[in-house]
Amino acid sequence: MTTYALLKTLHMSCAALSLALFLLRAVPALRTQPPTPPRVLRVLPHVIDTVFLLSGLALATTIHQYPFVHGWLTAKVLGLIAYIVLGSLALKRAPTRAGRAVALAAALLTFAYIVGVAMHHDPRSWLAQVG
Repeated sequence: MTTYALLKTLHMSCAALSLALFLLRAVPALRTQPPTPPRVLRVLPHVIDTVFLLSGLALATTIHQYPFVHGWLTAKVLGLIAYIVLGSLALKRAPTRAGRAVALAAALLTFAYIVGVAMHHDPRSWLAQVG
């Protein structure tokens, strides 16, 4: 298996794990009195997300395409920033349960947007295949 294939597999695996761990923390956060998540759910997502980010940077270097130079990677980075902000609101920063629910839905839509950008190498994400 090539370095690119290994990095891509690692990156995609981290994406799936990151989303799963986010959902494991976000769904209980929708309760009126959210429980304190177990220590593993407070630490492991940071480890996975760090590997996720580093594998993404390694992939960009491997294919010689860079954020703020290539539009699709710029869209992924900006989408990632939006996802982080929305995820923070969904997990703890939104003052109401309804606010956390809206932030959770928006974070999931943003994640889907980022996946579409990655698959199509186009900032139009899923709409790129339409036109």
